[in-house]
Amino acid sequence: MDVSFLGGPLPQRGVGVVAPFDFALDRELWRWVPDDVSLHLTRTPFVPVEVSLDLARLVSEHETLDDAVRTLIAVSPEVVAYACTSGSFVGGIAGERAMCEAMTRAGAVPSVTTSGALLEALAALGARRVALVTPYTVSVTRALEEYLAEAGVTVTGCAFMGLTRHIWKVPYREVAAMARKAVRTGGRRGADALFISCTNLPTYDVIPQLEAELRMPVISANQVTMWAALSLLGTRAMGPYQALIDPAARSGPVLPELPDGEQQQEGMA
Repeated sequence: MDVSFLGGPLPQRGVGVVAPFDFALDRELWRWVPDDVSLHLTRTPFVPVEVSLDLARLVSEHETLDDAVRTLIAVSPEVVAYACTSGSFVGGIAGERAMCEAMTRAGAVPSVTTSGALLEALAALGARRVALVTPYTVSVTRALEEYLAEAGVTVTGCAFMGLTRHIWKVPYREVAAMARKAVRTGGRRGADALFISCTNLPTYDVIPQLEAELRMPVISANQVTMWAALSLLGTRAMGPYQALIDPAARSGPVLPELPDGEQQQEGMA
């Protein structure tokens, strides 16, 4: 059968992605990507350490980044994204910027990290007060709060799960429940946006539900990573009813009312 009339596959632009060795949500990243863009993923070497600040430091060492980016050069990505929140906030703002510089040196292309993309996304949304959901332990969660504070962002409330492994197995219903708790702990003044941290935490389908329910922008680690990387390509991320991606989906924050006497829940920061 002659298929020459089809003209071959469409030209593709490439985004290189460096992910930690335990990253399990490749499919979720692809859901934000338009048809004319391909993702080329590589992973950092395995280390026998559970999710912690120590692991965050190990998977973000410049030598590790250099090796990872160099494995991507053969397929000529136009942008490189480091898809790990904790690995990119553990060194503070200066550490995040140094990571981007190290990746750019290794690949001669623009680079972005999840935590850098987070700050860009908050700026794009005009959000200076944010509620947090994390799957992390208290020490890793505190490090994220310190990173945001360094950037001048106020954390209004936070819910964390205390997990050190198998984060990708958390169901949407638990993510949504933690999001509601994080927003409610912010008090009457409330948050401008909600951020769901960790690239290994599934969020794609829960974002529209939470935005409609909480009536505020909801952003997640994988979403901001893809949004920032694709922006560097001059193209848009895909996603139904997501305020970061579609300005028409944005509305002013409205804090859900709390029943009288409701107390802060266990596991809340």
